[in-house]
Amino acid sequence: MIDRIAALGRGTLDVLMAIGRAGLFLVQSVFCLPSREGFYLWVRQMHFVGVMSVAIVLVSGLFIGMVLALQGYTILVGFGADEALGQMVALSLVRELAPVVAALLFAGRAGSALTAEIGLMKATEQLTSMEMIGVDPLRRIVAPRLWAGFVSLPILTVIFAVVGIWGGHLVGVDWLGVYNGSYWSNMQDSVDFVGDVLNGMVKSLVFGLVVTWIAVFQGYDLVPTSEGISRATTRTVVYASLAVLGLDFVLTALMFGDFG
Repeated sequence: MIDRIAALGRGTLDVLMAIGRAGLFLVQSVFCLPSREGFYLWVRQMHFVGVMSVAIVLVSGLFIGMVLALQGYTILVGFGADEALGQMVALSLVRELAPVVAALLFAGRAGSALTAEIGLMKATEQLTSMEMIGVDPLRRIVAPRLWAGFVSLPILTVIFAVVGIWGGHLVGVDWLGVYNGSYWSNMQDSVDFVGDVLNGMVKSLVFGLVVTWIAVFQGYDLVPTSEGISRATTRTVVYASLAVLGLDFVLTALMFGDFG
């Protein structure tokens, strides 16, 4: 019994210490603003985590928009409200699916790659070598990647939503025969820029920061072995996905929940 209590206590302390290290790591990284040289590194990371993720976001957004239109039509037509299909597709994407699914895709593609890249640098002692010659790894390696993820995910979210709405149009209007004017007019009347679009962008900014933070911290804090890199990469995808889903509930409750 005592051994079990001791093991539970050690596990709890390990978790608290990891959270403390991660929090300190985030604060130090956020305040490492890019210099002129760092700006070039940031642009390179924007290409790596952002541009290289566009293809998977395009394909996923298209199919999710098409599925939304197909499923939504089967429900709405039963109530004679098929003209509201554009409204349903747009609100579902802008408020919820675009930020969340784009963040999950970002965690799986860019997040895992960032963890593996930084972890390999640590395993080959590149980070230690930088410290020995007076180069701050947080400023040169971590900060450009953190800021790149923070900026890239909102852009990917916009792409996801636009392509998803177009995919819904392909199915709803071109295939199922919903009137084109109704699809667009109901969407324009129902989607509010501040209440819907900006709230979705706030979600994507939070998700971008959290996912990238988890990814770079797992790479920076891992055990410098091949097995350590593998485990850290897995933890990145799992922790980031759970964080996105949990934060999505919290943010949705704050933005759209009516507690009165």
